[in-house]
Amino acid sequence: MIEVAVLTILPAAAAFAAAMDLFTLKIPNSISVLLALAFLPLALLVGLDAWTIANHLAAGVLMLVLGVVLFIPGWFGGGDGKLMAAIGLWIGADNLLGYMLYVALAGGLMGFALCCVRGAPLPRALLSEVWALRLHRHDAGIPYGAALAAGALLVYPHTVWFTALAG
Repeated sequence: MIEVAVLTILPAAAAFAAAMDLFTLKIPNSISVLLALAFLPLALLVGLDAWTIANHLAAGVLMLVLGVVLFIPGWFGGGDGKLMAAIGLWIGADNLLGYMLYVALAGGLMGFALCCVRGAPLPRALLSEVWALRLHRHDAGIPYGAALAAGALLVYPHTVWFTALAG
């Protein structure tokens, strides 16, 4: 049962956050809260030691501070910052550099793709879709939750969670 939780909680929450951000340009707080609340009990059940748990808590705090710094000038949404902090909590400080690299690459690709798509007319089949119209607007933001989720999914298999499961 613990294995199922380790293999599903972060990936499912990240995928759901990405989908919500793509379709609504909002990330519900409940996703970040779920990740934060599930971390400690699962870390204890898996057998992570106090130093590793502290490492993960520090990573979450660091990502929260970064999220606030990016939120203040309007480069990041509040939901993005909270999701980034919750993901940082799960991946730990040892994986932050790789995570941020993946997020930057995914965000850059997404920004480029949206610039290209927004410069072309919306296909007729999508003209009645509210989410497509919202994403196509030139003044709409970039659903960066998808980039945060992509980074999380790419780095997660390299975290202590999988080492702990392997025994």
